[in-house]
Amino acid sequence: MSSTPYIVSLGGSLIVPDQIDVVFLQKFKSLIERHVAKGKRFIIITGGGKVCRRYQSALTDLREDATIDDVDWVGIYATHMNGQLMRSVFKDLVHAELLTDPSQIDFKDAPVVIGAGWKPGWSTDYVMIDVAHRTDSTHVINLSNVEYVYDSDPRENPNAQKYEDLTWQQYRGFIPEEWSPGLSTPFDPIASAKAQEYGIEVAIIKGQNLESFENYLNGKPFEGTRITP
Repeated sequence: MSSTPYIVSLGGSLIVPDQIDVVFLQKFKSLIERHVAKGKRFIIITGGGKVCRRYQSALTDLREDATIDDVDWVGIYATHMNGQLMRSVFKDLVHAELLTDPSQIDFKDAPVVIGAGWKPGWSTDYVMIDVAHRTDSTHVINLSNVEYVYDSDPRENPNAQKYEDLTWQQYRGFIPEEWSPGLSTPFDPIASAKAQEYGIEVAIIKGQNLESFENYLNGKPFEGTRITP
């Protein structure tokens, strides 16, 4: 097996766009299995998606005094639910326990580790960058419902500019400086700052475009945005 794993953020919007997307997950599983057979290793970090945001919204409606940590914990456990689903989907290929603490990475004999959210203040993006730093990974892929990075929301601005290549400095100029639970950006501000600090490259790829994801794994041109130090 290769010594350095691919770090993959599997957005909750892909796992549960509304209902659990069984067809997509089967295709994703088959893709990972093909590359494991070639000797590659993966750490897959699951997001919370709509499930996360629905629970967080419900909590703030039910409790006006809910703290940021309260809201964050609800979102974290949503990522754990998605993570446990994916850990069961991969069965014999995965490490026996869900990774929720980046300092506890252990492949043992399993080529795939499934991880999820850790603690308040740490988004799954942040966990992914921390895991990449700890494993010296240079292959970080963010799979979500975003096809490319734009300088503004293309749903609101028809003139939004699409980028295929960006530096972290450029990207961070498009997004808020602060992170909050449930913030929806292609890559969160704190994780972006850490990726820039650690010199980590991240590929933003639309998750449904598994052909593009596979092209990236094969070192071929892909549809998406590459953010570099």
